[in-house]
Amino acid sequence: MAMTAVDIESLIRETFTDALITITDLAGDGNHYAAEITDASFVGKNRVQQHRAVYAALKGKMDGAHGELHALALTTKTPA
Repeated sequence: MAMTAVDIESLIRETFTDALITITDLAGDGNHYAAEITDASFVGKNRVQQHRAVYAALKGKMDGAHGELHALALTTKTPA
C-alpha cells in the first residue's frame, strides 16, 4: 500500500520535531516523492549522514521491494 505525503511527513516529524519539511508528490501517482528537510540537527553532518538520519526516521518504510514508500528524493539543509 502506498504512503501519502502526510504519512511521510508524520514519520519524519517524529524524529525532526522542529524541522521545516516539504513533501512533494513528483509524479502525482502516490509513489514518487521528494522531501526537503531543513533542521538544526544536520549542522556538522555531511550529506550522507543527514540522509541516513532521514531514512532511519522512515522506520523501514523504504526497505526492500515491498516497502510502502517506493521512491523519495531527499534534499537536506541546515537553517540559515
